[in-house]
Amino acid sequence: MTKIENAQPRFQSWRLLVFYGVLVIVFGYYAIRLFSLQVIRGNEFQARADDNRKLDVSVATQRGIIYDRNGYVLARNIASYNITITTANLPSDSGAVQEIYRQLSQLLGVPVSNGTVDEESAKAFIPCETDFGITQIVYIWDNFKPYDPVSIKCNVDQKTALIVEEKASDWPGVGVQVEPIRDYPTGDLTSEIIGFLGPIPASLEKKYRDLGFVPGRDKVGYAGVENTLQDVLGGKNGVRKVEIDVAGKELRDLERPLDPVPGLNVKLTIDVRLQAAARTALINDMKAWNTKLNQEKYTNGVVIAMNPNTGEILALVSYPTYENNRMARVIPSYYYQQLMQDPLRPLFNHAISGEYPPGSVFKMGTAIGILNEGVVTPDQKILDPGKITVTEKFSQNDPGFQRDYVCWTYKQTGTGHGLMDFLHGLAQSCDVYFYKVGGGYQNEVPQGLGIWRIGEYTRSLGYGQTTGIELPGEASGLIPDPNWKRLNVGENWSTGDTYIATVGQGYVLATPIQVITSFATLADNGVHMKPTLVKDFLDSDGKPTLPTDFLAAQAELGNIIGPKEMWDITRDPKIAIFDENNFDTGQKKTVAPWTIQLTKEGMRMVVTEGTAKAVFTDDKNQSAGKTGTAEYCDNVAQAKNLCQPGAWPAHAWYAGYAPFDKPEILVLAFVYNGDEGSTVAAPIVKKVLDAYFELKAIDLTGGNAGSQ
Repeated sequence: MTKIENAQPRFQSWRLLVFYGVLVIVFGYYAIRLFSLQVIRGNEFQARADDNRKLDVSVATQRGIIYDRNGYVLARNIASYNITITTANLPSDSGAVQEIYRQLSQLLGVPVSNGTVDEESAKAFIPCETDFGITQIVYIWDNFKPYDPVSIKCNVDQKTALIVEEKASDWPGVGVQVEPIRDYPTGDLTSEIIGFLGPIPASLEKKYRDLGFVPGRDKVGYAGVENTLQDVLGGKNGVRKVEIDVAGKELRDLERPLDPVPGLNVKLTIDVRLQAAARTALINDMKAWNTKLNQEKYTNGVVIAMNPNTGEILALVSYPTYENNRMARVIPSYYYQQLMQDPLRPLFNHAISGEYPPGSVFKMGTAIGILNEGVVTPDQKILDPGKITVTEKFSQNDPGFQRDYVCWTYKQTGTGHGLMDFLHGLAQSCDVYFYKVGGGYQNEVPQGLGIWRIGEYTRSLGYGQTTGIELPGEASGLIPDPNWKRLNVGENWSTGDTYIATVGQGYVLATPIQVITSFATLADNGVHMKPTLVKDFLDSDGKPTLPTDFLAAQAELGNIIGPKEMWDITRDPKIAIFDENNFDTGQKKTVAPWTIQLTKEGMRMVVTEGTAKAVFTDDKNQSAGKTGTAEYCDNVAQAKNLCQPGAWPAHAWYAGYAPFDKPEILVLAFVYNGDEGSTVAAPIVKKVLDAYFELKAIDLTGGNAGSQ
């Protein structure tokens, strides 16, 4: 063996073992991984693959139609034509594509190219709400959904849509998409009742996705009955399960499609003819007064007409309002901001959401209370000298201070009504009479009704609580008491608080819908019906039906849809019984029917010889009613420096029903800053009452007999 041979290294076997070991580990890892992917998790990945090739396509449903009580359409769906481009179907020749763009631009008025596309603008892109040109729109959409049509021009006229359809062979990829949009034939005449639609809010997106709605496409009710009856009107979208390729192109249906379920149609209690008469009476009377006064003083108000026997609302006007047709496709930001900044608040439904001091229309609760509690007898004479002086106290041991309380006649003539019994005190709306019977006065009325009992009787008529009418945003008003004042004002209840609460002033607040409901309870002899706007639900064939699931769900939320008797104050114990120290005994009692009848006689005298006599001198409808003039000092009055001691501005109220012996129509008018209920609000009510009976006569002689 030579030296060189001895220098050759020996092969080291451990290195070979290491190499084999690495190979075993690598192949073992991939074998285990492959086993995991194909065997252990095979079903999972198979499901993912199936999901990638399957797509649920929502098929839009049709929203229900809204009618008035006579079948007049108040809200419907009409066709809107959108011109679309499906980018995957455009010609491959760029020159041909540009020629299509050029011809479309000439037809539609959309530029071929406008603006530049960056990542941020692409994310914010919304079809029909963009300034981009056709080129930019197609570029953005091609990166997301090349097989889905994108709208380049929305809501074109039918003639333009027909031209595009005729050009289908010359313009591959260009098409017409028919989209239903909401149309309101009566527009702002009924917008405060009907409302409008809008896109699904982000805060409610999950809720509506779970219900099958598609954010960005489907719309939901934002106001009016479009909002409260959304679950009935909205229907249910259909579903197609389709197979798609990697680019999103639909290949075939995988299952039988689920057809969409159209929303139910709704017939409201509103008579659109009476609605028009009420709105016209309100606007024309306010304009006439403004012309007479040579200033824009009367600018907003409310008129409500109701069937007091059923609670059906025949007309509901909140003025000013908005044009809901301008919200049909989109809610224009400039118009919405204009409405929001308007000091008259046209988006605010004053009929159900406005809380105002009710003034003398509130006296009706006190009236039945003083008779039912025996504070005075009907024939007992109470002296109204025009002004009384009362010791204002905040506690029993408070020495107090002297404060004057005057009747409305004292402000005008410096005198009072003299001796007043119940009927004349009510007919003349004598403030001093009600001050004394409400808060007590020396030996003449040793103990008045008191604030706790005033609260009981007025709440039994519907004050201090929402009525449940099928409109969103209803306010509850306020019936104050000592507990409320301590918690919210931070001071004790005073003697004067009771006096002014008796006549609907001070802290008392009420909505117009509460006021008319209180009069309906009296007109219907103590039966308190829930005011309602819903007369019937109709299927697609126009036949009445009941959405039982919806009604049950609403009942669980405490909402009642449609007419319902809530209570009868002559049969259902609603009035708490207090002891001599004004502590609630836990027992309750009813209201004697004769007290309601006598109160109704007082309201009749309001028309025949009381505060509304001048307006109703030729009253052929045999009506009864009550005037109200309510002083106020809100932020608007303060800004105008109108809250001068002894000369505050006042709202005008009047509620009247007819015929007196068998009421079938009740009307309320409220004019903000209207000064006098007898001169400003009462004439409006008279015009609406006259219109109702004229329409009734027309219907009975061959017109629309369904209006009653």
